[in-house]
Amino acid sequence: MLPIPPLMLTTGPVPAYPEVLAALGKPVLYDYHPAFQTYYAGVVEKLRQALRTDNNPVIMQGEAILGIEAAAAALIARNDVVLNLVSGVYGKGFASWAARYGREVVELAVPYDEIIDPQAVREALRSRPDISIVSLCHHDTPSGTLNPLHEIGAVVAGHGAYLIVDAVSSFAGMDAHPQDAHADIFITSPSKCLGSTPGLSLIAVSERAWNKIEANPDAPLGSFLSLLAWKGASEPGRPFPVTPSIAEIYALDAALDRYTREGPENVWTRHAQTASVAREGLLGLGLSLWPKQEAWCAPTATAFKVPDSISDVALRDSLLHDHGILVSLGRGETAGKILRIGHMGASAEPGFARTIVSALSGILSRPLHP
Repeated sequence: MLPIPPLMLTTGPVPAYPEVLAALGKPVLYDYHPAFQTYYAGVVEKLRQALRTDNNPVIMQGEAILGIEAAAAALIARNDVVLNLVSGVYGKGFASWAARYGREVVELAVPYDEIIDPQAVREALRSRPDISIVSLCHHDTPSGTLNPLHEIGAVVAGHGAYLIVDAVSSFAGMDAHPQDAHADIFITSPSKCLGSTPGLSLIAVSERAWNKIEANPDAPLGSFLSLLAWKGASEPGRPFPVTPSIAEIYALDAALDRYTREGPENVWTRHAQTASVAREGLLGLGLSLWPKQEAWCAPTATAFKVPDSISDVALRDSLLHDHGILVSLGRGETAGKILRIGHMGASAEPGFARTIVSALSGILSRPLHP
């Protein structure tokens, strides 16, 4: 049996809510059974309401990286110029897919402890009026920074470009919705702030994005990457492109019910309060946050610098073995420099933030060995 830490404060996957775990144990239905198809359509409708979008969203059967790559493959045509906004590891990584499908990728990058300035986006679009698509990672978890999604979305909309948003670790943890942000493709995950399990990509697509995808001769068809194959898949009687992950759909349904029952605004407040308690405690211990300004920190994760007196792995292991708390290391450019505390879903509880601050206080008060 796998050992499970008493307190998992990672940046994803995160602990699933009890209702989600219970839903995973339901009997698996045949996907062509009318009862399941009707049930699936109901889950899509719940997701549409949670996303606050007019169009039915798409549920792809794979972890959210599938949805992000599928968005690039579907929307980016061979003549498109893509402005890729980079403030972290995941934003940087999108360039490889954009370059595969488009004519050119223009990069607007900032140091990974900063955020994208909407005015810089405006200037980039003004200098390159041929930019037709903009891509943004809203919360780049390896940095713990939160980009100004709504402001950037307004700038992109004013230019007339299409906006692809990676909202994997922001949606359901704060007020972030596709239509409000002028996002044409908005990808998120059930395994972060919704407190469900990994295995699905949740994707909102605007009507004009569907029109562009349908006109793109290179948009995948007959492929696991095909967004088009899943358009309308929630219509009862229409066959699924592939067998859906039945248990994952059950889990998503339970997570959406919980999100609605608690109330989105209450969920966002709980995430923000947890992050605030964590950051106040870390600063009280004399630790430094990774983002240059606290105002740039995301409410769904806190990244702090590891003291010179200890390695990141040693500090992570001490938290795990001595206190039963599991956190995330840095990634890419932040590897070896930071630890990351997740405040998502079931782990977004102020009491958990106090627990890890107390544990860090005890560890850092002892003689340390890198």
